[in-house]
Amino acid sequence: MELHHAGVATDDAAALADLFVNVLGCEVAHEETFDGMDVVFLDCSNGYLELLEPHEGGTIARYLDREGPGIHHLAFATDGVGRALDRARESGVELVDETPRPGAWGHDVAFLHPGSTGGVLVEFVEA
Repeated sequence: MELHHAGVATDDAAALADLFVNVLGCEVAHEETFDGMDVVFLDCSNGYLELLEPHEGGTIARYLDREGPGIHHLAFATDGVGRALDRARESGVELVDETPRPGAWGHDVAFLHPGSTGGVLVEFVEA
């Protein structure tokens, strides 16, 4: 699997996008409001940054309250989220999602529990 994106929790996705566009030369690839948050995908040539700004409440808002801004998760591209979940389950990994679900940008996604993955929230993403 290849790294697809790093999810970044932020209080201001537009300002952080502007910073990364100017400093890193990334380009805005996609923007949407999804699941109670503003989501901005930045194309950084060899992967994406997914900037996550919550409107009110929700998982990302709780994360920001607890941890502050920063890396929230790492996402890996797969051609079959269900098969990737099966492999993880067979390896004894605790799943956040038992089955794929709709994610931002029209992707099917599923998450692995960070308690089973070295403290890193891992996402499988199928475009």
